[in-house]
Amino acid sequence: MLDLSLPYFNGFYWCQEIRRFSEVPILFISSAQEEMNQIMAMNLGADDYIVKLFALDFLVAKIKALLRRSYQFGQNELSFPIQQALFYPLEQVIRVNDQYEIKLTPTENRILENLAQHRGQVVSKEQLMTALWQNDDFIDNNILTVNLTRLRKKLAASDLDNVIVTVKKRGYLLENQ
Repeated sequence: MLDLSLPYFNGFYWCQEIRRFSEVPILFISSAQEEMNQIMAMNLGADDYIVKLFALDFLVAKIKALLRRSYQFGQNELSFPIQQALFYPLEQVIRVNDQYEIKLTPTENRILENLAQHRGQVVSKEQLMTALWQNDDFIDNNILTVNLTRLRKKLAASDLDNVIVTVKKRGYLLENQ
């Protein structure tokens, strides 16, 4: 959710920046009623625009509709193969040989999804931290390392050893099949 009036940069700026790397739903909520602001927001990548004052039930319905359209339709089958398993990021689960599941925490899921989207490419620690926490102001490298260690242990316990490789001084890599 964005507003037009934000400190330092306005909502239009942030909408453009978000659209450079993400298709996440963007909902503007603003007291600016001018039709031109609404048109500009939509042209820059916003999915919807609500003018303040509004009923809370209306906002909740809008958010649910946006999430339903963004994540439900056409993406239920989104999966990534990992050796003899399939990773389903929307369900936060890895299914191994259709026999059992590995449940992932939200952070483990985002790490694996980011690595899977860049399979065969080195993803730097900085890229992962930005993708996971949007900035590194209050996060240190140990938090990323701890979450990667937990994820690797879960994978190793299911005979998915060494699928995440550390590339010294560069980052991490999910190996190609």
